[in-house]
Amino acid sequence: MHTTNYYNVFIEIADDCKTDKGEMPPIKGEKKTVANLQFDMLYENPYKYTSDEVLFSVFAIRNEVDKSEMTEQREHYFSKGQPCFRASPLTKSYGWGIHSNEEGKIAMYGVETEDYKKFLSDDSIKKVKAMNSKRK
Repeated sequence: MHTTNYYNVFIEIADDCKTDKGEMPPIKGEKKTVANLQFDMLYENPYKYTSDEVLFSVFAIRNEVDKSEMTEQREHYFSKGQPCFRASPLTKSYGWGIHSNEEGKIAMYGVETEDYKKFLSDDSIKKVKAMNSKRK
């Protein structure tokens, strides 16, 4: 089984992120986007979910996975590598850093916040950059 979970890691926003503050992703059409669903899960629930839980839940919602098939679909989903939060629109486009604590539970922090700056200066936390939106 593959995993997207990090432990004691801070994912910084992408170098080419176009905003200087954490923004709520705009609603586009009738169906919520990946960014909307990830934002909804994390905004009100800091450190409640792991990356795996958020990413699979978003997959299940968007693909209308039946509750009776959740276990089987989760195993299938993680049977191959999946993009982690470094590839999330939250970290690439909307100005949110993602912190994983020692238990792998995640929370998001706007790039403009004092907490974001504290994570950057904390040498006990590994830092990784979100992926750029465009190739160089």
